[in-house]
Amino acid sequence: MANSKHTLAALVHNKPGVLNRVASLFRRRGFNIESIAVGRTDDPRISRMTIVVLGDDATVEQVRKQLDKVIDVVKIFDITGDDLVARELALVRVKATAATRAEIVQTVNIFRGGIIDVASNSMIVEITGDEDKIDSLLNLLRGYGIKEVARTGRVAMTRGGTGGTFRSDETAKQP
Repeated sequence: MANSKHTLAALVHNKPGVLNRVASLFRRRGFNIESIAVGRTDDPRISRMTIVVLGDDATVEQVRKQLDKVIDVVKIFDITGDDLVARELALVRVKATAATRAEIVQTVNIFRGGIIDVASNSMIVEITGDEDKIDSLLNLLRGYGIKEVARTGRVAMTRGGTGGTFRSDETAKQP
């Protein structure tokens, strides 16, 4: 079977050590996590993780089942095949001179990004979108000289009126 990118979504208890336990499971299976984004939900006791990992379907499903057994994991789904809304945020510090500032602003505007900081020799650009959109802007900004990049990794939800994959108030597995 061919390896492909899988997007896993999980609700976990918002406690110290949970991220380490989840990441350790992937490490033990020899997976490299492409990206992991974690943030508190509307319930401060629960966090949502979006994990992107490269692997074949059967092995990723086995890891998903093992994660479901972790006491602090409330619920986990492989949402790879679902219709998704997925976004990533990137902050990019790019070299800028008086001569290149207007060009950089114009390029960023084409991608519906924003300039969030300006210094004498650089600018910080904010861009939100799918991975391809961010990669495309980064490729254009390389011509000016990228000094620093910070990316969040993918955050995703299933589309449609089904109410999503799960809600943060689903706390069936109490610690």
